[in-house]
Amino acid sequence: MTQLTNSAPLRGEITIPGDKSISHRSVMFGALSKGTTEITNFLYGADCLSTIGCFRQMGIDIEQKEEGRLIVHGKGMRGLSAPGSHLDVGNSGTTTRLISGILSAQPFTSVLSGDDSLNSRPMGRIITPLTRMGAKIESIRGDGCAPLRIDGTNSLHGITYHSPVASAQVKSSILLAGLYADGVTSVTEPVLSRNHTELMLCKFGASVSTEISADASAKISILPCQELYGQKIHVPGDISSAAYFIAAALLVPGSELLIKNVGTNPTRAGILKVCQDMGADITYVNETAEGGEQTADLLVRSSSLHGTVVEGRLIPTLIDEIPMIAVLAAFADGTTVIRDAAELKVKETDRIRTVTENLTRMGGDVTPTEDGMIIRGGKALHGTVINPYLDHRIAMAFSVAALASDGVTDILDSSCVDVSYPGFFASLKSLTV
Repeated sequence: MTQLTNSAPLRGEITIPGDKSISHRSVMFGALSKGTTEITNFLYGADCLSTIGCFRQMGIDIEQKEEGRLIVHGKGMRGLSAPGSHLDVGNSGTTTRLISGILSAQPFTSVLSGDDSLNSRPMGRIITPLTRMGAKIESIRGDGCAPLRIDGTNSLHGITYHSPVASAQVKSSILLAGLYADGVTSVTEPVLSRNHTELMLCKFGASVSTEISADASAKISILPCQELYGQKIHVPGDISSAAYFIAAALLVPGSELLIKNVGTNPTRAGILKVCQDMGADITYVNETAEGGEQTADLLVRSSSLHGTVVEGRLIPTLIDEIPMIAVLAAFADGTTVIRDAAELKVKETDRIRTVTENLTRMGGDVTPTEDGMIIRGGKALHGTVINPYLDHRIAMAFSVAALASDGVTDILDSSCVDVSYPGFFASLKSLTV
């Protein structure tokens, strides 16, 4: 449990740990590459450690160095070995879904299983397209969830798949299987989801193309690949982790905070647009682009916020930040409507339910809907006991809420933040001393 109270202004600067999505992919693609991949600013969070553990079980030598440096000694696309036991994916949906595409083409059988939360999350969304490609993958319990048994095959077929949801995990799983297919594999999604897989696969030597249609739908295609090649990867700061410090600086009066080296890839940076639509004072400094990944330092000053509407094409660019956006909305003047976000129900928790429950406990006025929530802001929030239900994003969002609320707030099971941000509470405290 962690206890928090109303905060003094946040001042100074902070460098955010590496992006979780990019960290996962750098290990996976490095393992499948010929030669060595050196990764800097890698996120040593629990989810990414699950990815490392899985590839070590399959014979990949991975050296963990100091200060976020990682060395992956790749064995090529066909160099993985059969694991001696089931692959433990922990709480990581990214590990599970992406690695399934890779395992579908390996010459061995594998079983993926995680914790109770992971094993209750839907996997049918990857089982269906991978099966169409010729993969032999099944939910062992028959409920469409992990544990998954994957009998690898060397006869995957290229397909054209229309995904009903804009999901980077679904898209990436199919594209990774497509590396091993006998022809072109294409995924069409309603709007382009985060595109780290496409950008990084191109850097490692794969042939990937993206077409955006007039209706904003995106078609991503990959050609079969004979070899990937080791690279040097610098992981930008995770905007999903930066979101909590952006919000804290906006909400706590008198704050001025410089958040350094934040990934601002447009397929991920929706929260910045929402904050600016709400009246936030955020300035981009030192903008760069490396390997197609945009980064910037963000100068954030406390601001008077007002309600907005979050919907449609914007949702895939900020789905993980919606709990934090909901908290911002509770402090803003007017009403905020979040819709088209039914995907929140199948995250680490049903985030519509957990956000509603905890905001209500703090005195917020929130109404859940089938695909989002309506938050009527401007009410004074008060400290309470927050149950994040082991969801790291709920724990961090309501830790920020506590800084701008009256009284004392207790965050139960607060160590769950280690999934994506080990040291979160120490970082937060360092800015308010």
